[in-house]
Order: sequence, then C-alpha cells, then structure tokens
Amino acid sequence: MSVLALVLVLAAAVAHAAWNIIAHGTSRSGVPFLWWGALLSTVMWAVAIPFTGGWGPASLSGFCAGVGTSAVLHVAYMLVLQRGYAVGDLSTAYATARGTGPLLTVVVAVVVLGERLSAVAVVGVLAVIVGVVAVGFVDRERERGSGTRRRPGLDPAVVFGLLTGVAIAAYTVWDAFALRTWEVPPVAYMVGCTALELPLLTLLMVARRARRDAFGSLGAVWRMHWRRLVAFGFLSPLSYILVLTAITIAPVALVAPIREVSVVLVSLFGAWVLREAHPGRRVAASVLVAAGVLLIAM
Repeated sequence: MSVLALVLVLAAAVAHAAWNIIAHGTSRSGVPFLWWGALLSTVMWAVAIPFTGGWGPASLSGFCAGVGTSAVLHVAYMLVLQRGYAVGDLSTAYATARGTGPLLTVVVAVVVLGERLSAVAVVGVLAVIVGVVAVGFVDRERERGSGTRRRPGLDPAVVFGLLTGVAIAAYTVWDAFALRTWEVPPVAYMVGCTALELPLLTLLMVARRARRDAFGSLGAVWRMHWRRLVAFGFLSPLSYILVLTAITIAPVALVAPIREVSVVLVSLFGAWVLREAHPGRRVAASVLVAAGVLLIAM
C-alpha cells in the first residue's frame, strides 16, 4: 500500500473519530440530526467542488447512478445502525458492525472487483478486524457488569450489527466501483450523495410523525446541537472524502480495514479522557490494530 494512501486513510480515521467524539450524546436526536448533517455537509462542501476537480469527466447518467445508489445505501446504513443502538447494547452493535463491514468488504473486493492481496496484507487485515472487535467487547463486558438485564436468545444488537456490516460493505464496494468506473472526483461524489440523502431523510421524518411535529423537531435539534452539527457537517464528509480518494489509488480491501482505526481512537479517548473501564485491554487491542496497519503498509 502506498504511503500516500496510508496517510489519507489514517487522516480519515482521525477525522471520523473527532466528529464522533464531538457528536457524542446526540444519537437520540435520530433522523432530524441526520437531516441537518446532510444539509450542512452539502452546503459546506459544495463550495469546494470547483477547486477539487469539478464534476469530472463522468456523464450525467453515470454520476446520478453512482451517487443515487450510494445515497440509498448510506441512508439504509444509518437506519439499521440506529435500530441496533435502540434494541441492544451500543458497544455490541458497533463492534459487530465495524468488524463485519471491513471483513465483507475484503471478501467482495477480492471476488467482485478482482483485487489481490499478499499473504502479509491478509494477516494485517485480520489483525485490524480482530482488534476492532476486541475494543467493542471490552465495552460489552463493562455493560454486563453494570447490572443490565439480558434477554434470552440471540442478541438483537448482534443481528442489527451484522446488517450494518452488510450495509457498510455494500456502500464501500459500490463507491469504489463508481469512482473507478465514472471517474467522479471524491468531493463532487460526496456532495451528490449528501444532497440526495436530504429528500430521503425528509420522507422518513414525515412518514414517522405528523408534518408539523416532524419539522418542529428540526428546530429543536438545531437549537440544542447546532455547534455539534456544524462540526459534523465538516468533519463527517471530510473523513469519507479522504477514504474515497484513497480507494482511487489503493485496493479497497486494504483501505476498508484501516479506516476502522477510528474505533480504536474513540475507545482510547474514552479510556484516557472519560476514564472508562479497562484501559489496559483497550491499549492491547489498539496495539493489535496498529500491528495490522503496519503489516498492510509493508
């Protein structure tokens, strides 16, 4: 993997971790938060399109096919992930999703996109995935010790975590295919996706509640979280634009696992700044992920 691609993906992980930390505690705002995020992302990054390659050589039909499909997949990902958080432990859903997503992405990239990985890179990919999942299960042990009652049978957080992983793999592989096929610049592609997410999220809000209540909740969310929304609107697209740029110059089977370093960064922040439990285990999992990244970079 090239040094440039590695730097891009690691920078994306830092940006992703940063907006997750900033937006911590707003997940209960649901679709209205996502709506504002999509609007701000579109407006803030649209001004950068003329300076980042414009719309590229893609035909209008190719551009629309790429961003339209991606927008639907991203909204599906958001909804499934939120559902997982609602019905089960956050850490379980998150760890399952972030472990399953890159694993499936690697499989599909090799089988469908025809990418090839060295034996060393495969070991690195597996190390990253295992380390990311280990971070989630450190949190899961803490939640079990808090006295939370467990329901018998298959944990719904695992089910929705797996579905989220499928969605992550789907949009990651599709975006790699779209950018390589139609040569759409990453910034224009990201702006197109967020712009098309807006009507989809609007329909969801209207379908879930009366129109007045739906749009009234937008005002409440803005007044309560506008600073976090501005940070989200800048950092969330930035993290994925860096990933999109990386997958144009490196195999998506390598990019997808490395971007999950963000999970480790957030976990370390929780251990050192928020004083969450088991810092030693978090560091051990982080070392495993770092070792995997080094193997991939070789």
